[in-house]
Amino acid sequence: MPVLDAMLANESFVSEARIAVQLTDEEVDKLRTRARNAVLELSGDPADDDSRSTRVAMDEATKEVTDVLGKDRGNKLIAFVQQKWVGSDALSTSNPNSVPSDTRVIVNIPAYRMDLFQEGKLVKSYKIGIGYPEFPLPTGLRKANTIIFNPTWTPPDEPWVKGKVSPGKTVEAGDTLNPLGPIKIPIGLPSLIHGGKAASRLGTFASHGCVGLTNRQIQDFAMEISKISGKPLSLEDIRAYEKKKTETEEMKLGKDINVELRYETIVVENGEVKIYRDVYERGTNTEENLKRVLSEHGVQLDSLEAAIKEKLLAAVDDMAADASGKPVETNANSNSSNKANSNSSGKVTKSIKGKKEVSVVLPQLRGKGYPAPVQMRSS
Repeated sequence: MPVLDAMLANESFVSEARIAVQLTDEEVDKLRTRARNAVLELSGDPADDDSRSTRVAMDEATKEVTDVLGKDRGNKLIAFVQQKWVGSDALSTSNPNSVPSDTRVIVNIPAYRMDLFQEGKLVKSYKIGIGYPEFPLPTGLRKANTIIFNPTWTPPDEPWVKGKVSPGKTVEAGDTLNPLGPIKIPIGLPSLIHGGKAASRLGTFASHGCVGLTNRQIQDFAMEISKISGKPLSLEDIRAYEKKKTETEEMKLGKDINVELRYETIVVENGEVKIYRDVYERGTNTEENLKRVLSEHGVQLDSLEAAIKEKLLAAVDDMAADASGKPVETNANSNSSNKANSNSSGKVTKSIKGKKEVSVVLPQLRGKGYPAPVQMRSS
């Protein structure tokens, strides 16, 4: 529902949805009210940290939409929202752990990692914070074409907007209450790559649907992405912008840079199989997916030694868990289980309990797979 709420706040999306799903004014108003009420139930207080189920939230959203529009049009609207949220897949790489041959940014969400490639060569890596499960990062292909220095921030009408700021009242550039930091880079509604994050929030949930970096990281990333776009900025240039703390300035990149958002929980990386927690509950940590990834790199799971195979399957099973450590439900039994486990408190998931990843070394995979981080910036 947070995604639908954000989309319904955009008049361009609403206009397209009216045509695509044949929405009436009354239906739009009802959907806005339901989405708004669902978001208002979410708590943003760190003291209320709890572990909601992403799949429960999805089921609840489906029920709310179909109650208003009926099953057929409800499902059509949900598909339309997902299409807009994901963006174009035309230039996305479809094979598991694919290494691009072009220039692009790749974000692997469950790995908390962002990589910058130039003509197929990995030039820089960053540890990142990701969106809460209730405000997830999308997947698919987007574009970056602008760097915005000293951005303003207009707090949305959300429950997590509290304290000294008010919904709809702009927080000026340079204000200590502005959470965006000194730089933001839009990558398509409503997601950003931006600074302002504490180093302690890297490698965990940190945002309402954005890629979060520290201020030092976003400065470095702005330099790197401007350079590969053909319009380089030096650190001195960036600091000159930032000295004018109350002045918001935009700089167009030399060319658009593709930003590919992935959700890969099983990754081959130079002799290791890295298996990440399925924190958004996509059901990706399965034996079938493990076989698919290994096969892509010339290794058959059933041909491995029994002890190694057992270790890999155990790792997949361990990481097939949500942020709280609960097993991720399968599609077959999710409906009944979700009703039993639904969290009516509406608390936002802020932390991850237990291990985030397991690595298993396979000599057969040495030199294969996705590249290891390069010059990793973790603060």
